[in-house]
Parts: sequence; C-alpha cells; structure tokens
Amino acid sequence: MALEKVDLTKVKPYGDTLNDGMMQFSFTLPIPHGDEALEAARILAKKMGLEEPEVVYSEDLGIDYTFFVVYGRCKHTVDYTKIEVPKVDIESMDKYGVEDYIKENIKREITIIGACTGTDAHTVGIDAIMNMKGFDGHYGLERYKMINAINMGSQVPNEELVAKAIEEDADAILISQIVTQKNVHIPNMTELVELLEAEGIREKIVLACGGPRISHELAKELGYDAGFTSGSYANDVASFIVTEMVKRSLI
Repeated sequence: MALEKVDLTKVKPYGDTLNDGMMQFSFTLPIPHGDEALEAARILAKKMGLEEPEVVYSEDLGIDYTFFVVYGRCKHTVDYTKIEVPKVDIESMDKYGVEDYIKENIKREITIIGACTGTDAHTVGIDAIMNMKGFDGHYGLERYKMINAINMGSQVPNEELVAKAIEEDADAILISQIVTQKNVHIPNMTELVELLEAEGIREKIVLACGGPRISHELAKELGYDAGFTSGSYANDVASFIVTEMVKRSLI
C-alpha cells in the first residue's frame, strides 16, 4: 500500500494516522492532586487549542503540586516550506581534514581556549568538545594536531578567561552555557563580549559559544561569531574556527 503524501505546507502532529493531529505533552500545576486538578489540566489544554483533551496520567508531587500527561488533538498546522533557521554556514571536516586545513592554510599551531563561564558548574558540554576522548566517537580538540586546546573547566569568571586569552595569545574562545534558567546566561555571555572589546582584542579572536539552548541566531545577536547547539561535535566547532580565521585573515 502506497504511503499517503505529506503536504509540507500544512504539517500536523501524527499519532495513529497521518494528519490526525494527535499529540501528547506534560506539565506541572501548583495545585493539589485530585479530581479538580485533573479537570483543571483538561480545561487548560482545551484553552491551548487541543480538541478532546484527556489527562492520561497524573502524579502527586507533594506540597500541592501535580504533574500531568495530556493527550489531545491539535487543530493547528505549520507551513514547513517557509521555515528558515539561521545556522552556522560551514562544511564540516573530520579531524584529519581540520589538521590538514591548518597545515595548508594557517601553517602554525593555533590556540583555542574553552570554558564554562560564570556560575555554571556543568562541564559535560565543554568537555565533549575539548577533552581528548571527546564524545560519541568524535575526538575532542586536545587530540587534534596543530591545535593547542586549553580547557579551563567550569565556573570561570569572564575576567579570568579574557586574561588567559591574552596570556596565551589565543586564536579562539569557546564557552559553554548549560544553566539557562531565567536567561542567566544572557548577561554572562554579553559581559564576555564587552570585556574582549574593552581589551581591544574582540576582532582578533574567533568567539563561539554552545549549549542546549544556544542557537546560532542568539549567538550572533549577542556579538559572537557562531553558536552551536546540541548535536554539535568538536570537528564542527574546529571546522568553523579554522575557516573563520582564514576568512578574516587571522593567520
């Protein structure tokens, strides 16, 4: 049996059959668990536009909070053909391609400093990019020939990071931001750009950032050269840095 053709101008959620609009999502309300709570969740889902919403699971979280899983039919569609998402415009090379590119085009070892800045204590992101073992079969920058990768770890003050960049005559800075509740990463990321500008070295350094809620669009808005979100690897970051250096004649 031939599959039904999808109309990409009117994409809807898929549950049992194409375009049935069925979707499932979860949320928490600050109300005690009970029949009234289930009805509140159902009413809220209906106000959000779901048809025939049904609470399929709920759990008492204690202190008058309740968790819900709701199932319902979405009547809205999205025109997939008109979606444009700003992305880092590079052709990613593998580790060996990056090493050859540096040898052929930059002709010297480059220095990349990485850190998780501010009060953020999570190193999983920056370690995946910087540490020698890397992540998911992709070696980290410490293993790359022609790259001097310096991982400063977590909770690094912006002032300390800038001082290290000046001391090492860094070619690039990569920061990771995992904690983004209440947008605490925004002022921290902005401060780094301002400090680099105050030292007169912003245009001499390739500045990139990464994290689960970091997008290329946000990075550019805050004054960075590129933003990498989940699913990015060391070779993606390295490919951007080395090509950007050549593009801006930072060699």
